[in-house]
Amino acid sequence: MRYPEIEPYDSGLLDVGDGHQVYWETCGNPGGKPVAVLHGGPGTGCGEGMRRFFDPDKYRIVLLDQRGCGRSTPHAGDTVAALKANTAGHLIADLELLRETLGINRWQLFGGSWGCVLGLAYAERHPERVTEIVMMGLATDRRIEIGQLTGGLGELFPEAYARFREGVPENERTGDLSAAYYRLLTNPDPAVHEPAAQGWCAWESAMLPGVPPSPKFEAPRFRLGFARLVTHYFSRGCFLEDGGILRDAGKLAGIPVVLVQGILDLGNLVGTPWLLERAIPDADLILVGGAGHTTAVPSMENALISATDKFATRA
Repeated sequence: MRYPEIEPYDSGLLDVGDGHQVYWETCGNPGGKPVAVLHGGPGTGCGEGMRRFFDPDKYRIVLLDQRGCGRSTPHAGDTVAALKANTAGHLIADLELLRETLGINRWQLFGGSWGCVLGLAYAERHPERVTEIVMMGLATDRRIEIGQLTGGLGELFPEAYARFREGVPENERTGDLSAAYYRLLTNPDPAVHEPAAQGWCAWESAMLPGVPPSPKFEAPRFRLGFARLVTHYFSRGCFLEDGGILRDAGKLAGIPVVLVQGILDLGNLVGTPWLLERAIPDADLILVGGAGHTTAVPSMENALISATDKFATRA
């Protein structure tokens, strides 16, 4: 069970350059163990529930909305200008600037899905700044993983995938669908980009069987911003080298890593959890029965909180 609801004791907008301001907030104990919470998407923003995976008496919980989403500005649901200077490299630099601004020497990393990709990429570039890593919804920068999400799972959800493909021009339906959707989503005409956002988000929901569609997808601004950011990253290989995270995992030696994965997570079809466990020197893989790509089941919550509780007093 998650810890009780808490409110931030501090928050602000960090000017990271390039016209971007990144929203951040801190919760829990100002003198506690620092942890950086990395949301998924790209483009979901941090939710209040993400504050509750940590003992508020022991942790200084730092959350941020990555460039272009949440309470950061500009917002991709308002303008395509939010996509400029918005790459994995920029997000990693933003994390470092926020760490320095908050006066944090080292911190734990916690996240899932895209947050897992970003967190592992950050840790491999700055291992000296990381105390521990706790990740779920495991993902890396491999093109095969992006391809699975934009095409490979079509055989499992044929009706939803057919509708997804029909959302782009006929001559683009056999190519990179994330690139095709990106072109529609960045079109200034709402008659073009709004149906594309609906189509992309409907496919996102279809890939999570048994999980209710996110109510955020009902909000046009969120829906458009999310779809723009995901396709912006997917169509460019997440702005990371194909397979680079697994290749460089040895740089994480000495950092305790807990990988929590639902047995029903469709990311398992390309072997990501086991590849990460083998590549990361000090990784512990925990497989959770009856759970998929979500934290909204008690068994996933308990596994994640067990990991953060274990690390709460680690020097």
